[in-house]
Amino acid sequence: MNSFLIIVNVAALLLLAGVLYFMQKKHISFSKRVFTALGLGIVLGFVLQLIYGLESNTLLQSTEWFNILGTGYVKLLQMVVMPLVFISIVSAFTKLTLTTNLGKIAGLIIGLLVGTTAIAAAIGISASLGFNLEAVQIQGGETEQARGMEIEQQYSEIEGQSFPQKVIELLPANPFLDLTGQRSTSTIAVVIFAAFVGFAYLGVRRKEPEQAEFFKKMIDSIYSIVMRIVTLVLRLTPYGILAIMAKTVATSNFTAIAKLGEFVLASYVALAVMFIIHLLILTLVGLNPLTYVKKVLPVLSFAFTSRSSAGTLPLNIKAQTSSLGVPEGIANFAGSFGLSIGQNGCAGVYPAMLAVMIAPTVGIDPLSPTFILTLIAVVAISSFGVAGVGGGATFAAILVLSTMNLPVALAGLLISVEPLIDMARTAVNVSGSMTAGVVTSRVTKELDTAVYNEPQKEALYS
Repeated sequence: MNSFLIIVNVAALLLLAGVLYFMQKKHISFSKRVFTALGLGIVLGFVLQLIYGLESNTLLQSTEWFNILGTGYVKLLQMVVMPLVFISIVSAFTKLTLTTNLGKIAGLIIGLLVGTTAIAAAIGISASLGFNLEAVQIQGGETEQARGMEIEQQYSEIEGQSFPQKVIELLPANPFLDLTGQRSTSTIAVVIFAAFVGFAYLGVRRKEPEQAEFFKKMIDSIYSIVMRIVTLVLRLTPYGILAIMAKTVATSNFTAIAKLGEFVLASYVALAVMFIIHLLILTLVGLNPLTYVKKVLPVLSFAFTSRSSAGTLPLNIKAQTSSLGVPEGIANFAGSFGLSIGQNGCAGVYPAMLAVMIAPTVGIDPLSPTFILTLIAVVAISSFGVAGVGGGATFAAILVLSTMNLPVALAGLLISVEPLIDMARTAVNVSGSMTAGVVTSRVTKELDTAVYNEPQKEALYS
């Protein structure tokens, strides 16, 4: 009987996937298919939990089958992340329009990413104080205690490292190891290695132009192949979102979420304010924020459901270049840097909120100007090297809390709402990355405003 029910549940998912395939064949826009998938996934997840209950073995096994479509899709995206990061950065150096302003462009992107993270920290602090959140208000069970011990174990791995040692960890001692993504700082290490290759190309171009031209053609060819792989994978986006959302809703503990409802609400308010800040920045440089929202919604929807900034990178770069008018070089830099530097949600809002909540437990006044200014600075600096996958926020929190001499284990009390909050955090991370790309292009006068203002090309991801 159990096997029969699992087959029925999987068949229901496949039936809904068939609906999405029918919509694709009818040339219904990508955006509409993405939001349809989002809605269908939520409905299916609610229905399954209502029928079987959260503790049901049938539900658990059914969602494992859902993972083939959902997690499988995310893994396909992650498959191309490191090759895309590397080839994108190197390709950026081969673009003549970029090399003339390279220092200015890199500086603007990094400055925007880190600067908005500092703003995000201030917003997170305000949210915790405004909602009067304190860690002592949260009751933890066995699961929360186990999570706290796990976080302490992670902390022990970096405990005792000085700030210079943490900086050294960003450097690629073995770029081939980092291309496998084995370290939490692998992404930024690959960016640094690719930058060295790019600078080497510029040197060769001055002394041996023929060799440089051959290298450029080779890089262009590889870049075309990688982007073609990206396009093939992106066509699966609606199906991946359907499965991911169905599993997320079906396995969410809404009772536990309700108990921490105030923290969830405060987090979403802070993240919404940060997204509005992105729109205000775009407005300040003379761009229509509503146009931006319409064009990036499919990307943010995937970031929301997948909880992976790294997995969203292909969509991120594609949207910047094809929909927002950002040159390839700048889009590649902004997208790649945004994976490890200045993640507004995971490395900005979240650690700041936790620090303010935990501070009173060790006798620190969270309203102290010294504490607040120090926390904002620590959050901004610690945002370097945060992994762009699920769990990156925990790593960022460990760095910030340990630097502020606050107990890291208390972060485990929020495990039951972690997935729900992480969805919005990831979407804000990706928005910050795209905002940095668009604003940098605008400031350097390289943004194609005609492309930015024209209607969305729905065939972009089809």
